[in-house]
Amino acid sequence: MQLKRICYACDLIDDPELIAEYKKYHLAENARPEITKSIKDAGVASMEIYLLGNRLFMIMEVDETFTPERKQLMDIANPDVQKWEQLMWKFQQAPPGAKQGEKWLKMEQIYSLP
Repeated sequence: MQLKRICYACDLIDDPELIAEYKKYHLAENARPEITKSIKDAGVASMEIYLLGNRLFMIMEVDETFTPERKQLMDIANPDVQKWEQLMWKFQQAPPGAKQGEKWLKMEQIYSLP
């Protein structure tokens, strides 16, 4: 199975208390099984999120079944994901250049070590 890497960026509200709370939600012991399942069901084989200041950087390895459009439709149909997304809006904000309702923007790869 061939995996493809996709990277996204999102901003958090620049408030140390909110950022600390956001990080707690993402600790391994606080992972919500229904959210993890929805991510995997969409074709995401692995996911990592990194933080610098208030900028988030997500790296996903996805299989051939993954498309952003399919994931979005699955998320809309899943009440657990909708609750999670509403909660995350407390912490997240759209990065510069985002359209209305967007928060995670796909990043453009500009370099790869030969």
